[in-house]
Amino acid sequence: MNPVETVRAFWEHMQRRDWHGVRATLAEDVVVEWPVTNEIFVGVDHVVAVNAEYPEGWEIRVVRLVGSGSLVVAEVEVPQADVGVFRTAAFMEVVDGRITRSVEYWVHLGGEEPPAWRRSLAERFSTGSAGSGDPAIDA
Repeated sequence: MNPVETVRAFWEHMQRRDWHGVRATLAEDVVVEWPVTNEIFVGVDHVVAVNAEYPEGWEIRVVRLVGSGSLVVAEVEVPQADVGVFRTAAFMEVVDGRITRSVEYWVHLGGEEPPAWRRSLAERFSTGSAGSGDPAIDA
């Protein structure tokens, strides 16, 4: 598999809660960083466990995947019942068909109000309106 296919397979396995399949897309010594919460998960066991133990009610929607060499940027939306919609921009390195590193910026859509100084400059959109509308860009 090329790097984009590997990352797509990772998210598809996540959606199915196929933890064996998730494990197969990850390097044994994978490192996943979540800078927003200052967390780092080292090793396939920890990465699989943090995802498997996450409270249920969520689904995975891949918005877009963009690859360049071994780097794949994934924009993924994760609606969760009774919680809202989360979105990540994940920068994923793939070596020999396995994800070796991922830096993931998770945000809760609509979770923060914009500062007053810029409210007159921007329009608001509803959460869950993912994608650019360009099928050549969107996954």
